Amino acid sequence: MIYLQMLWVFFRLGLFTVGGGYAMLPLIQAEVSRYGWITAEEFVDMIAIAEMTPGAIGVNTATFVGFRQGGLLGALVATTALTLPSLLVVVAVSKVLDRFRDHPTVEAILSGIRPVVAGLIASAALFIAKAALITSSPDGLTAFSPLALVIALASGVAVYRYKVHPITVMIGAGLLGLVVF
Repeated sequence: MIYLQMLWVFFRLGLFTVGGGYAMLPLIQAEVSRYGWITAEEFVDMIAIAEMTPGAIGVNTATFVGFRQGGLLGALVATTALTLPSLLVVVAVSKVLDRFRDHPTVEAILSGIRPVVAGLIASAALFIAKAALITSSPDGLTAFSPLALVIALASGVAVYRYKVHPITVMIGAGLLGLVVF
């Protein structure tokens, strides 16, 4: 039964998500929470791992969720279900889109979709920031971590302003986490 649920969930996500893996993250998070497949903290950990591994973050996250729920077969089902709609759409649309790319209706549709993609990516960023900066204890208390905020801001500045490679920043932050936390 879990395989059919994953097939349905990830196929729908792959079919209706526009904007790539980061835009897909809030939708994946909503679905895995709805089915109780993983906790919010586990999801953030999966995103961190998916970010460090080769491949698209949405596909990697689906693979990790699938593996967590159904082992190797679950990973295969989730990954295939997520990527299959894109393959089918690309094959169907590729020849037609070139002829109509400059059509005003197509341009208008794409102009309407771009802000939605930006909003989905911002939503994923806020979800990850909340999970990284605010911790919950077993007794229900929440706490804000100023040190985590400093690490997040320093990481952002290092990557954006000083063009430090993200992997270098992640390794450095991981080592800092080992020492501090």
